[in-house]
Amino acid sequence: MNAVEIESAVSDLALQPFDGTEFPFAFLQAFGNKETTIKRLRSGASNKSDLGGVLQTNNIHIAVAQPGEVTKTLAALKASSATTRAKARFILATDGEGFEAEDMETGETVACTYQQFPDHFGFFLPLAGITTVKQVRDSSFDIRATSRLNRLYVELLKDNPDWGAAAQRHEMNHFMARLIFCFFAEDTDIFNGEGLFTATIEQMSARDSSNTHEVISEIFRAMNTKIADRANAKLPRWADGFPYVNGGLFSGSVDVPRFSKIARSYLLHIGSLDWTKINPDIFGSMIQAVADDEERGELGMHYTSVPNILKVLNPLFLDDLRMKLEEAGDNPRTLLNLRKRLARIRVFDPACGSGNFLVIAYKQMREIENTINERRGERGRKSDIPLTNFRGIELRDFSAEIARLALIIAEYQCDVLYRGQKEALLEFLPLSNQNWITCGNALQLDWLSVCPPTGTGVKLHADDLFETPLNQAQIDFENEGGETYICGNPPYLGSRDQKDEHKAELQAIFEKRVQNWKSLDYVAAWFMKAADYGINTQSTAAFVSTNSICQGLQVPILWPEIFASGCQIEFAHTSFRWANLASNNAGVTVVIIGITRQPRNPRRLFSLDDSGQTIERQCSHINAYLAAGESAIVDKASQPLGVQSVMTFGNTPIDGGHLLLSRDERDALQLTPAQNNLFVRRIYGSAELIRGLERYCLWIEDKNLAEALAIRPIAQRIHNVRSLRLNGGKTARDIAEKSHQFQRMFFGKHSTIIVPSVSSESRKYLPCSYEPAGTIVSNLAFALYDAPLWNLALIASRLHLVWIATVCGKLKTDFRYSNTLGWNTFPIPTLTEKNKGDLTRCAEEILLAREAHFPATIAELYDPEKMPDNLRAAHERNDEVLERIYIGRRFKNDTERLEKLFELYTKMIAVSGKTPKAKKAATA
Repeated sequence: MNAVEIESAVSDLALQPFDGTEFPFAFLQAFGNKETTIKRLRSGASNKSDLGGVLQTNNIHIAVAQPGEVTKTLAALKASSATTRAKARFILATDGEGFEAEDMETGETVACTYQQFPDHFGFFLPLAGITTVKQVRDSSFDIRATSRLNRLYVELLKDNPDWGAAAQRHEMNHFMARLIFCFFAEDTDIFNGEGLFTATIEQMSARDSSNTHEVISEIFRAMNTKIADRANAKLPRWADGFPYVNGGLFSGSVDVPRFSKIARSYLLHIGSLDWTKINPDIFGSMIQAVADDEERGELGMHYTSVPNILKVLNPLFLDDLRMKLEEAGDNPRTLLNLRKRLARIRVFDPACGSGNFLVIAYKQMREIENTINERRGERGRKSDIPLTNFRGIELRDFSAEIARLALIIAEYQCDVLYRGQKEALLEFLPLSNQNWITCGNALQLDWLSVCPPTGTGVKLHADDLFETPLNQAQIDFENEGGETYICGNPPYLGSRDQKDEHKAELQAIFEKRVQNWKSLDYVAAWFMKAADYGINTQSTAAFVSTNSICQGLQVPILWPEIFASGCQIEFAHTSFRWANLASNNAGVTVVIIGITRQPRNPRRLFSLDDSGQTIERQCSHINAYLAAGESAIVDKASQPLGVQSVMTFGNTPIDGGHLLLSRDERDALQLTPAQNNLFVRRIYGSAELIRGLERYCLWIEDKNLAEALAIRPIAQRIHNVRSLRLNGGKTARDIAEKSHQFQRMFFGKHSTIIVPSVSSESRKYLPCSYEPAGTIVSNLAFALYDAPLWNLALIASRLHLVWIATVCGKLKTDFRYSNTLGWNTFPIPTLTEKNKGDLTRCAEEILLAREAHFPATIAELYDPEKMPDNLRAAHERNDEVLERIYIGRRFKNDTERLEKLFELYTKMIAVSGKTPKAKKAATA
């Protein structure tokens, strides 16, 4: 469940007659507990309460109190030994009249009437696993409003199916934007009279809802009629009290969908909410899903928290503005210059959604401007920062409308805060008809026409704030000397998830620039467009992106082109989780990258420490892998750059499964011990190595083929392989006459070091294994045949894991290993014989520590929560020995490890005579 669904369920519970017996179970169901969980609690199997209540381990202890004894019961819950033993996060007591709860972790409390407890549903969101976004808890109004609007939207479409068709969907979405404005306006005195819109509908529309649509239509018509024209408009007297709004919000058709009694009830309920509490930056990102059939089931999934947005905006330009404000002190002239600079800054989001990046940028800039005004003794001065400086492109028309509306609401709220209610109201209506959000495809539009270079205007003018066809350009005005900051959270879409239209857009941007552009994530196109935009105007761009564009094969495809445009990486935030409002949702792993042709120094590199706190590192350069260092780009190498042994891809069977055997299939061959030793070998791929799966293969050398064919079950398997290969592709046909063998027949005569091709990112070390002579490695792993054991010490090190995690990339969230990209490029300093001997002993200690826990698998041994102490100590010793070879001490963290590895890689490339791809471009 997501937060919106939870709010709806909690609100429904509060409306039902109170049942003390059922309340605890209904409450837990509202927060997403499954029926099987509830059943176990009901039966007492998992209920550990010692007070006759319901106690869910690690979550909550609920007790229904006697009338008037809620406070006393809560105290008993707090003192309960069962609460302590079960590590309950919350305690809750209610008697159906009063309602009290406490968060045992933070000490926060809730005390209200029973009917009011849905107002505090955000307090309990950790029960549903939603713990990552504190702002959601503090903004329960936005979630409640979204929930109500979603119900109304669905109900209206049910009664008006034609309004859901493509031809009228825009009109339906425009209707919802009008409603949102009316709800906000009636609670903030924009309408002359509190609750005017809702009260008029309640009074003038019939209870059976037969004329509700007509009443709303007349109200909309009034708000599109100038006061001077009202005498001829023949408006009903009850509608004449609404102001003239203009701005395109109420222009055009005033048709309204028909309302059922339920829909009318929903509308009135929405109007009863306190819309002064709206947060346009949060509300907009949630409401955009209401109008999308595919996304309505994921309300809140688009939520972007304010702290995450500020991870982009602060280093992009807000930190610099605040620094200049601090430097200005109380100097009137310096403050005036800074205020003029603020008025000329443009913020442009070419994937703006509901405008949350633009809204936050606007609110932060207004706060800085207000401080300037106060220091200059001009408190309450009209703002010089125009909304038209906040540009956006959005594909969906409803989201574009909400973005405009969110900025209008943000401007009004800032005016109230910094100038006062009276001044804000005087200048709010009528709305301006200037248009600054374009509805269109950002990858098909010319960004220079939406946000032109300073000192130039736009060729066309948009007539209507809330209507933006693609052929309309934006505001025609000059902004001489201003800065442009591009920002946002564009759609990611990995190459496998892209549809034909996405590929076509990538092709248009990249085909003439690079090969292998089909491997790029969709978000890469926004970086390339931003880099091209920067050639023509002074700008800096920063986007949230999947971390995959800074890993593996995408780096040599994308970043040489970015750097060739003259752009450099000015700041970056390394990988972190970008969470949403879904229950128990880990979010997607992202990075933030800021690029510009005019970088400030030093560069700023942000990352999270082990406690989740953001730390900042300042450096002279940031490379394409988001590590401090020159911008050499790691490309595949056919041979190791250092002294390490050659690593090869495992053996490919191309056999349809006929040369591979489970243990049962091996036994079914009924071979003698001698035959088994001659024709059957143990084979390892990633799964076999990590999870200890037992698998075998037929391994038949040419000299033993006649003997093998004399064994009927083996002969049949060889026949099946031959048939498959003859009917296969060229590679398969070429080896059809060798159908008793794999495509290649490599194995170690003495030993084999095996490295899985895919492994979990949760492990601190890369899984690897040292196997005896004759072990076969499949094409799902890599092998070093008869290599010195110190090679295993390299592979098992933290240094190597950090390197391959950066340069090899990932498959979903798993590490994807590559011999040519990860092993052959791994920078290793010159090793003395003593170094090799020390590393050999480290490898032996790791293997012995594993052996002590036989038959535990690699997966079990390297579980981050359960790793044996002796194995952890062996790895720590290995890391210490290896890292002292690199720098004479242990590295402080992974950031320092990467910096040293890239420094060494650059030197080794220079010595080898190879030039890193990025050298043709500007240094990043």
